[in-house]
Parts: sequence; C-alpha cells; structure tokens
Amino acid sequence: MTKAERTRQFIIEKSAPLFNIKGYESTSLSDIQEATKLTKGAIYGNFSDKNELAIAAYNFNCSYAIGLINKAVAKAATAREALIAYPNYYAKNWQTVFKTGGCPLMNAAVEADDHLHYLRDSVRNGMKRFMETLQLTIERGQANNEFKAKANSEEYAALIYSIMEGNIMLAKIMNDPKYFQIAARHIESIIERELSV
Repeated sequence: MTKAERTRQFIIEKSAPLFNIKGYESTSLSDIQEATKLTKGAIYGNFSDKNELAIAAYNFNCSYAIGLINKAVAKAATAREALIAYPNYYAKNWQTVFKTGGCPLMNAAVEADDHLHYLRDSVRNGMKRFMETLQLTIERGQANNEFKAKANSEEYAALIYSIMEGNIMLAKIMNDPKYFQIAARHIESIIERELSV
C-alpha cells in the first residue's frame, strides 16, 4: 500500500464511525478534520468531495458489519446454527452496537431513501450482500437436508433480514436490548416451524 493509499484508508477509517453516528448529511468537514487531525486540503486531496468520502465510509462500515456477522456465523456447525448466530450476535453485542450508532446499513438507508440519493446504490448493494449471505446459508441447509427444499431461500433471507433490522431500530431507539432477544426468538421460530425438515 502506498503512502497515498494509507492516508486515504486512514481518512475512511477515522470518518466512518462519525458518519454512522452523526449521519451522512450531518457529519461536517470540521468533524472529519477533528477526527483525522488533517487539513481540508489533505482530505480533499484524497477525495473529490464529501459525497465520495461518505460512500467510501459507508462501504467500510458495511463491510465491517458484515465481517463481524460472518465471523459469528462461521463458528456454526450447521446452517440452522448459522442463521441463529445472526440475531444472537446482536443480542450478545448490543452495547457495542449502540455505542457505534447501530446498524450502518439501516442508518444509511434512511438517509439514502429520503434525500441522499448518491448513497442509494451503495446501500442497495450492501443490503443485497447481507441478504445473499442469509440466502446462501439457507441453501446450504437445504443441500444438507436441514431445511425444506421447497422453501424459498430468497424470501426467507429477506424476512429474516427485515426482522433483524426492525428490531435493531427498536432496540436502539428504545435503548432496550430486549428487542434483539425478541428477534432471535422469532427467527428461531421461523427456522423450527417453517424451514426445518
């Protein structure tokens, strides 16, 4: 990695939490300068504008979040355990989730849907990546005869993702981790009653 690439990565890593906590529109150049201790010129020497940095920060936040979930899921021996590991990660790590501003995919989605259209494609891609991971897990369970072959893996992945995102929002706004446990129970119920053979 060149010095310029290291500087660019440093700016992304330092500004990514700001964007997730304060919002993509509300995070100012001054906030980014304070976090990085770099001048405006140094920041704009690496990014054409705040929007380009915001997209890079979102992609970093998204990849980081998906990476944490994938680590939790990778420890599972079965597809069933892997699907349950997803909500259990949030139930076990809720304090960190709250401290870092909640789910970066959902946070960016709210802004991108309403008015920050330049973020929309990146957010869609992040959500697709997350749902594809769930879909592949379900399909692995179908291949291993854990889950019903006729179950629509794409629909169940979207349902599980929606349950989690909704409960992450509730947990964060209500400042109450019980919503993570509610999501975990409902996802487990879906697995047992609708997916399992």
